Formats: sequence, structure tokens, C-alpha cells
Amino acid sequence: MKIPAHAPLHLLHMTATGTLATHARQPEGFPYPSMLPFAPDARHRPTILISRLAEHTHNLHADPRAGFLAVDTPDDDVLSGQRVTLLGRFEPVDSSPEVVHRYLRYHPDAERYLVLGDFTFWTMTLERLRYIGGFGAMGWLDGAELDPLPPLGFDEENELIAMLEKQPGVGDKLQFLGVDRYGVDLKIDGARSRFHFDSAKLNTETLHAALEDCITAHANRV
Repeated sequence: MKIPAHAPLHLLHMTATGTLATHARQPEGFPYPSMLPFAPDARHRPTILISRLAEHTHNLHADPRAGFLAVDTPDDDVLSGQRVTLLGRFEPVDSSPEVVHRYLRYHPDAERYLVLGDFTFWTMTLERLRYIGGFGAMGWLDGAELDPLPPLGFDEENELIAMLEKQPGVGDKLQFLGVDRYGVDLKIDGARSRFHFDSAKLNTETLHAALEDCITAHANRV
């Protein structure tokens, strides 16, 4: 069946938590689900911050294959809401300034875990994904089909966020978490939101025009 354009990508930016399913070591092979916060990286892949002592961390070291479920059910109707199941492998990534800065934009409270020195970042490499967005809107995609475009660079994204924050009418209740070629991740009065572009923005000119639309839609309204 047909999947709406970029729907799985947007969904991964709209939710703050997901369910990680790893392969249990004891009893061996059983699915071991855990719910935890995540942030999309520049390629929209889930990045998680997990303790070295956690059961799912031990599981990933033994077998990096995993499933990851993200769900958006604003009316608590799971069957009518959007959900995407990702299949792939989680790999540890260095706590570089870029990784830390981006993750903390989405989850500022996680800074206390980084101070402990026991937590590490892991990012999922996608192989396949299945999206369900309601009746007639579901199907499988290969991981590479999620976004074939080159991502925005770290410095470019930060510059765009800084530009947005300086616009007239942007108050303390409006926060910009991330920018990509398909939309803007926001927090409005503490609640997660996403501004969808009408199409992918392939160059600086069209990207700036889309960001102006975002400001027009949200400035002076919070």
C-alpha cells in the first residue's frame, strides 16, 4: 500500500520516546523491550543515551540487531495513530560536541546523566522500516529510502536555529530543537511539535523561505 511522502521521517521527529527491542541474553533470544527517550540525528536515525549497566546495553553488545518503535497517538487511539517500526543495528558513537549538543537540544535534562560518565550514545543504522498511518497508508521501506538527500551540516543547522531565535515575535515559550530539509522541530510551551515543509528544500534559498513560513506560523502566537 502507498506510504504518504516523508510520513515516517516526520514521525521520527514528532515523538520524544520510543520502544527499543533487543535480543535478551537470558533467556537467550527473547525480545527484550525497553522504553526510553531518543533524538533524531541529522539523518533522522534514532540516537539513544543509555547506561553501560542497563540490560539493553549488554544485549546490544552481544547482538546489535534491534527493533525500534515510535508512535504518535494524540487521541490515545493507537490503531488510528501513526507508528513506525525500524529494523537495524545500534552502534555506539563517540560523545563528540556535535552529538552531545544535538541530543541536549532535544533532551536538556539528560545533561545530568552525561556528568555521571556511565552513559554512552548509540545510533541506529536502518535496514528496513514499516510505517502505519491509518487505513490504506502503510508499507515497508528500505532504510536508504527514508531520506536519500545529503543532511544539513552541524554548523549550518546551528546557524539556522540561531537565525530563527533572533526573529521578532519569538518568545521564551517557543524553542527550536532542530532543522532539516523537510521541517523544523519545535517545543511550544514545553510540548513537542513539528513544522512540515511542503517539499524537501534542496538549497539555501528555498530553505530560508520555508523557515520564514515557520516564523510566520508561530511567532506572536505563543
